[in-house]
Amino acid sequence: MGIFSAIFGGSKTNEKVTAMLAKGALIVDVRTPDEYKSGHISKSVNIPLNLIPNKVAELKRKNKPIITCCRSGARSGMAADQLRKAGIEVENGGPWTSVKSMM
Repeated sequence: MGIFSAIFGGSKTNEKVTAMLAKGALIVDVRTPDEYKSGHISKSVNIPLNLIPNKVAELKRKNKPIITCCRSGARSGMAADQLRKAGIEVENGGPWTSVKSMM
């Protein structure tokens, strides 16, 4: 296992994300609106990281698994932790381009 796989989850994360996509997961991009406008996954929802705590109840009502993504995976990891603690089924997809390539 390479160092990046050890840090970011590697193929196990990819398998989880792929399975969640097959279940109709909601993709939440936690980058800033300007970053999101520069390129994003169609049908993803842009909720900047700092707004995640305000959107927990709304996301729970969707009753779907959630995949978080951002530019590098750091912010999406923080968002995933917050959502997981709130009882939401969530996986950090890492960079949005990686999630897009799994679709």
